[in-house]
Amino acid sequence: MTFSSRRIFLKTSGALAAAACVGADRLMGAPVRLPIGLQLYSVRNLLPKDFEGTLHQLAAAGYKEVEAAGYFDKTAADFGNSLQKAGLRCVSTHHQLVQLKTQFDQLIEYGQALGLEYIICSWAGVHRDPTRTGDLNLDDWRYVADQFNEIGQKVKGAGMKFGYHNHTIEFGKENGIVFFDELLKRTDPKFVEFEMDCGWVVVAGRNPVEYLSKFPERFPMLHVKDMVKMPDGKWRNVVMGKGTIDYRPIFHAATGLKHYFIEQEEFEGDPITELRENAEFMKKLDV
Repeated sequence: MTFSSRRIFLKTSGALAAAACVGADRLMGAPVRLPIGLQLYSVRNLLPKDFEGTLHQLAAAGYKEVEAAGYFDKTAADFGNSLQKAGLRCVSTHHQLVQLKTQFDQLIEYGQALGLEYIICSWAGVHRDPTRTGDLNLDDWRYVADQFNEIGQKVKGAGMKFGYHNHTIEFGKENGIVFFDELLKRTDPKFVEFEMDCGWVVVAGRNPVEYLSKFPERFPMLHVKDMVKMPDGKWRNVVMGKGTIDYRPIFHAATGLKHYFIEQEEFEGDPITELRENAEFMKKLDV
């Protein structure tokens, strides 16, 4: 499978002149014009029942790019052919750190065969002391950052890029140090990028714009999901536009963005119908 990289940067004096006319706010809105992507975890219950049919439904709903979360016992050739027939491009994939440490060669070979641009670590969960269990402490996160540097260098050598996807646990603190901040500080930008899950950043009580504005080049990818806080204090993932997250300032700040993936982890009705609503929301989002 082949793909061409997409660029959203202004490169010519003519474009700069246009910028002066339309204003910086409009230029900052350019990332939302990227192809609409979907994290396939959203349809994890549908793919095993009808793999190709589900992919075709996603394409019909408006999706152009996808991010894998498991390969459903398919070879890279079969996985890639199914995507190609549906008119979808697989940009990246998710693997846990323990998988990347123990199955690296196999995962890289699969990724190369699939034509991936990114290998993303979806969950750290590895302690410096393997006898320890439970949540990671600051020293563990520093160890994780070092592992990311090593893995990222090898992934780059294999012709792809490496990144990390956050949840909420990364925004815990120890001695006043936020774990996520330490990851940003300790990882080498040449080898480690980040895929910000905006929904989980908000649930963690932080503002995605804060990080995107400060480190735009570190976040080439976003996970886009809407969240609403329920009366019992728990957060629920809902259709885009029906929650509380305003994505206009987020996309405005994401000046280094190359890909974004809608992710909906739970549904009230038919998943394909709600995913189509998500795609329509992004088509109309004007920042």
